[in-house]
Amino acid sequence: MFFERHEGGERAILVHLEGQDPEAREDPQEFQELAHSAGADTVAFINVPRHRPTAKFLIGSGKVEELRDLVKAEQADLVIFNHILTPSQERNLERVFECRVLDRTGLILDIFAQRARTHEGKLQVELAQLDHLSTRLVRGWTHLERQKGGIGLRGPGETQLETDRRLLRVRIGQIKQKLERVRSQREQARRGRKRADIPSVSLVGYTNAGKSTLFNAVTQSEVYAADQLFATLDPTLRRLELDDLGPIVLADTVGFIRHLPHKLVEAFRATLEESSNSDLLLHVIDAHEPDRQQQIEQVLAVLTEIGADELPILEVYNKLDLLEGVEPQIQRDEAGRPQRVWLSARDGRGLELLSQAVAELLGNDLFVGTLCLPQKLGRLRAQFFALGVVQTEAHDEQGASLLAVRVPRVELNRLISREGWQPSEFLEQHTLQ
Repeated sequence: MFFERHEGGERAILVHLEGQDPEAREDPQEFQELAHSAGADTVAFINVPRHRPTAKFLIGSGKVEELRDLVKAEQADLVIFNHILTPSQERNLERVFECRVLDRTGLILDIFAQRARTHEGKLQVELAQLDHLSTRLVRGWTHLERQKGGIGLRGPGETQLETDRRLLRVRIGQIKQKLERVRSQREQARRGRKRADIPSVSLVGYTNAGKSTLFNAVTQSEVYAADQLFATLDPTLRRLELDDLGPIVLADTVGFIRHLPHKLVEAFRATLEESSNSDLLLHVIDAHEPDRQQQIEQVLAVLTEIGADELPILEVYNKLDLLEGVEPQIQRDEAGRPQRVWLSARDGRGLELLSQAVAELLGNDLFVGTLCLPQKLGRLRAQFFALGVVQTEAHDEQGASLLAVRVPRVELNRLISREGWQPSEFLEQHTLQ
C-alpha cells in the first residue's frame, strides 16, 4: 500500500467535545470502541464542554495548554479527536502537543487500513487515504522553511511539495481506473446472476451488529467475525439454497457508522453497489443496543446516499441471546408480509424463520407446483430441464410428464405461451409462494 499505518499499541489521549448540535454530536462510547479497534492504548479520555468551536484549535486555548501538559505527563504518542479537524487545526495542535494528532476520519481510515485483506479492499482504502492526505500534504514538509514561493523564496520546499502533489494525483487516477474495472466486473457478475434468475440478498447494518456472525450461521462459512467495529471490510458472497425458493446469492458487506466519512463512501462505492443492486436488503440490527434507533437512522441515511433506499428491506433484530423474555418470531405488516425477524445468530435460534421470511419476500413472482405435460410437448419438457427448474419428474397413466418445478412466473408464462397454450391448462396442482 502507498500509505502504511502503524500497527497500533500507541499511547493515546482521546478528546471528545460536548455541547454540540445534536445532529453533529458523536457517541463517546463508540469513540472509545473505535480507538480500541485501531489498537490504541488509551491513557486518558477528556470531555471538552464547548459550544462554539474555534477556528485555530477547535477547542479553547486554555484546554489546549491543559492537554499539552497531559501529553507530556502521560508521554502520549497520539491525541485523537472525536470530530473532524481541518488540516490547519491538525497542524496547529501538533505544533503545540509535539505529537501526532488524528481526527475521527483519520481514525476510521486507520481501522480500514488494518482490516483490508483483498486487493480491491486495499485499493479502496488507499484511495480514501490519499484523498484525505492530499489536503494535509503540507504537514509532511514543515521542516522546509521556503515553501511560499515568490522572489527570493523559491526553493526545494516548493518543488518537493508540487512534485508530491503531482504524484498523489497520478496515483489517485490509477486507483480510480482499477476500481472502475472492479466495478465493471461486479456489474457483469450481477447481470449473469439476473439472467440465471438468482436473487441477490445483501446484509447491511451498523458496524458490530452481528452481520458476519449471521452470515456464517446461515451459510456455514468462516468469514472473520469479532466483537469490534469494522471487523468486516471486504465483501463476501456465497450461494445459498433456500427451501421453497431455490438458490440465492448472499452478500456480507462493510458496516455503517454515524457520520461515515464521505471519502469512504466514495472509495467503497464499488463495494456498496453490491447492496444497491440487491433484490432484498437484510438490515441487521443489534436488538440489545440502547441507541439502536439512532443506528437504524444512520444506516438508512447511508442507504439513501448510495441509492439503495427504495429497495425492499427486511429488518433482522439480532443478539436475541442478550435479551430476556423475547422469543424468535416474524413480525408482519398489515398486508401479512414479513417486516422484521427476531433471532440470535450466535446460538442459531430463529434462523429458520429468517429463511422463511426471505423466501416469502423473494418468492412473490415464483411458481412452485406440478405441471402436467402430454407426450407431444417433449420440446417444452426439455426446455424446463434446460432451465434447471425441475425438482422431480413422474408420469401419469397416460404417459404425461408430471414435472415438479420451481420457476419464475414470467418465465413459466413465456415458455408455455410459445406453444399457444395457457398456463392453467398444464396445472396439476400448484402452490404460489
